[in-house]
Amino acid sequence: MLRIEDYSFGRMVIDGTVYTSDLIIYPDRIDASWWRDEGHLLGEDDLEAMLEAQPEVVIIGSGSPGMMSVPKALRESAGRGGVEVIVRPTAAAVELYNELAPKKRVVAGFHLTC
Repeated sequence: MLRIEDYSFGRMVIDGTVYTSDLIIYPDRIDASWWRDEGHLLGEDDLEAMLEAQPEVVIIGSGSPGMMSVPKALRESAGRGGVEVIVRPTAAAVELYNELAPKKRVVAGFHLTC
């Protein structure tokens, strides 16, 4: 399991590696080049890529002040498939990821800036 050691605006440290761009943490890898079709809006394609990993929980870090939007319809759609989608400002999402990842199959997308 990967562990997030530190997060500050525009920077995240995971298992000793520093990342400075938005990323997705899968149970077995990190996609350090995550960019949504619309920068501050999570789209269906963005969520679908995360769901392909068959998580129990998807955590979305919506930016330091929480500026990235996740439409309610997307959260509800994933919920009907049995996947819990949780959206929090990135600092809170990091804490939740570190708490849940050892217990559940988690995929997390983190917007590191606004």
